[in-house]
Parts: sequence; structure tokens; C-alpha cells
Amino acid sequence: MILTTTPTIEGRTIAEYKGVVFGEVISGVNFIRDFAASIRNFIGGRSGSYEEELIKARTQAMQEMEDRARQKGADAAVVGIDIDYEVLGENGGMLMVTASGTAVKLA
Repeated sequence: MILTTTPTIEGRTIAEYKGVVFGEVISGVNFIRDFAASIRNFIGGRSGSYEEELIKARTQAMQEMEDRARQKGADAAVVGIDIDYEVLGENGGMLMVTASGTAVKLA
């Protein structure tokens, strides 16, 4: 399935719009990652553990959105994709990733 942020797919015609689809993932960040990130914050550098969690959450949200597009009858694409990130929870210990787009059938 083609997943794109653009509203169209070059060289293809959208035959039918099946509706807006979403994929949402909320994941917790544990104490070990928080501790490692605080050390990185102090000495500088990237936080590999947080990056891994972000990549995993984004991948899952995109997959969920694609699955929901298929359930709506989309056969080949989701266009106009937008990905949002939020920090949730009392201490900001939860990461929410939301992917949304329009499920379509191509001609």
C-alpha cells in the first residue's frame, strides 16, 4: 500500500475516497529510559532509547492506520498523511503518536 503525505499520487488517479483513517499508539517510557535520558541531557548526545521508542510507536501507528484503510476498502493508498506526537501523563511519561490520512481506491 502506498502511504504518502501528498494529496495525490503522481501518475495515478484516485477513483474513490473511502474516508479518513487513524492509527494511534500510546506507549509508556520506563524509569531506566528516563534515567539514561537524564544522563544524556547532562553530558550531551542523543538518547537512543527514546529514539527507539519513538520509531517503534510511529511504525505501529502507521501500520494501524494502514490496517484500518484496508478495512474501509482502500486497495492501494492512504494520502494526505499527518503524524502528530504528544507527551501525556502526570509526569510526561507517556508518548502518544497519531497518524491520520485519507484511505483511497486507485483507478
